[in-house]
Amino acid sequence: MIERAVIRPIQTAPPVPAWPEQGQWTYEDWLRLPDDGYRYEVLDGELYMTPPPTTDHQTALGNLFADLLNFTRKRQLGRVFIAPCGVSLPGQPVPVQPDIFFVSREHKSIVDKEYVKGAPDLVAEVLSPSNWSYDRREKFRAYLAAGVPEYWIVDYRARMVEVFHAEEGEYVLLGKYGPGETARSVVLTGFDILTDDIFAE
Repeated sequence: MIERAVIRPIQTAPPVPAWPEQGQWTYEDWLRLPDDGYRYEVLDGELYMTPPPTTDHQTALGNLFADLLNFTRKRQLGRVFIAPCGVSLPGQPVPVQPDIFFVSREHKSIVDKEYVKGAPDLVAEVLSPSNWSYDRREKFRAYLAAGVPEYWIVDYRARMVEVFHAEEGEYVLLGKYGPGETARSVVLTGFDILTDDIFAE
């Protein structure tokens, strides 16, 4: 007796959804992005990608973070975080990853296990050749709209630090500090740092 062959359908993987158009990105789309060393952020439905940072970027980042951490810990003022760490800004469905940010003790309730859920008291971004306009435009507007009181922009190529403070719905430039000068915070009373120390190798 000849047995009939049993023909079974070939199991195929479900089709991968297409990537959305700019302006249509959601939290679920963002979760599908690869973990490939790039930083992916979504603001107002627009996807932004930043390549891995340079050594000069990381030097400035590490120096500023170390001073902020030391200053706030000694005085028990709150917590300082360094990228990659997610911040869920009010009005933005996808978390962003500031280079450095500070959350005061008074606002510690926004620090969750997975993300910080709310506006930090201070954010600092270190510019790179690939993302300087993003930090100066899109993130500048997003941090202001979210209610971040103080925003530092650190430019290691120009060896310059700009400190902005939110006043009456606008970021006001408190100071632009170059070599040999000292950058100061308003949110963290008493915190200052020589720009030369930020960019020291």
